[in-house]
Amino acid sequence: MTPPVEAAVDRAFREEWGQVVATLIRWTGDWDLAEECAQDAFALAVRTWRRDGVPRRPGAWLTTAARNRAVDVLRREATGAAKLREVAGVLETVDDGAGDEPDVPDDRLRLIFTCCHPALALEARVALTLRTLAGLGTTEIARAFLVGEQAMAKRLARAKQKIRHAGIPYRVPPAHLLPERLPAVLAVLYLLFNEGYSATAGADLVRHDLAAEAIRLARVLVRLMPDEPEAAGLLALMLLHHARRAARLDDAGDLVVLEDQDRGRWDADRIAEGVALLDGALRRGRPGPYQVQAAIAACHATAARPEDTDWPQIAVLYARLARLVPSPVVELNRAVAVGMAYGPAAGLALIDGLRETGALAGYHLLPAARADLLRRLGRTAEAADAYREAAGLATTDAERRYLARRLAALG
Repeated sequence: MTPPVEAAVDRAFREEWGQVVATLIRWTGDWDLAEECAQDAFALAVRTWRRDGVPRRPGAWLTTAARNRAVDVLRREATGAAKLREVAGVLETVDDGAGDEPDVPDDRLRLIFTCCHPALALEARVALTLRTLAGLGTTEIARAFLVGEQAMAKRLARAKQKIRHAGIPYRVPPAHLLPERLPAVLAVLYLLFNEGYSATAGADLVRHDLAAEAIRLARVLVRLMPDEPEAAGLLALMLLHHARRAARLDDAGDLVVLEDQDRGRWDADRIAEGVALLDGALRRGRPGPYQVQAAIAACHATAARPEDTDWPQIAVLYARLARLVPSPVVELNRAVAVGMAYGPAAGLALIDGLRETGALAGYHLLPAARADLLRRLGRTAEAADAYREAAGLATTDAERRYLARRLAALG
């Protein structure tokens, strides 16, 4: 069992990392210094909280410790004298996170918009925000993008350098510039939610703190841009997925697939809110990828029983999504929907065609989906091989245990 102090530090990291780093970036303007001092603050917390106990407001304690560390670093550097005076001036006027944009008083949202400056490549914007806001490691981000760890590390370093050298301001842009940043901001929030909804690695499949943070920031964004249907569509999508959180794992922490979940444990209020948001967004007549995905999630969330799920409609929606955002992952999901709507042989044909392209090599959900269709076709030996392949590629303990149970059930 994790000792209480270590557990408190772990919880504080999940809940406070983004705010601590975002605040330090605003104070110092130095991204690397902000991350380094935040890491030092968490290391100090382990030692100090063991002696003095966990503070009543861990986030405030960590922010103060990181700020003090930054002041020490700048004081030691002759080149940091001017910056130290600047930081001292900021600290005299800032004590509650408020800034120049009264409608957006959250440093984390400022950080997202800074990272999503159009001078940066789209993937670099998303990756940099996940690193600084969510504290995700380079390995986790690389998995989310299906790229190598070294390539992602270089991408992050280049993005930070560009922000520094180009003097990109740390602020929410004026209203007329918001639309050009919106796609990257939405992508950041969606990947942040996905990492919470289904973690890319580790012992925990679900990280509710990240999912809740993404939802909170999405609500702020919807208030900031009330006429953008895709912002509302993304929030609806998150709510409809998050409504199922209580039923996704059993008491042992093992994965419960959608068809086996206790639908009585789904959050009816979140489902109703998500459906209402989606309806409002669709009425604007500008459907986009997040609205289509939310419509798919609504098909699942509003089905009283698994057999009531409108799989033909879901297959149609995935086909439309594939036209809006061509992606092998979308094609995989469409293949599964086709298999549920028109029989496993139809879905398997699509998956095998996708498999031959090599586009999802190393992605465990491809052999997992293929295994399920083979199982339903009675091709047990082939299904067993596919389950073994998927288990070898899975990156979370919960997913590996689920696949092992599926394999064992084949006998």
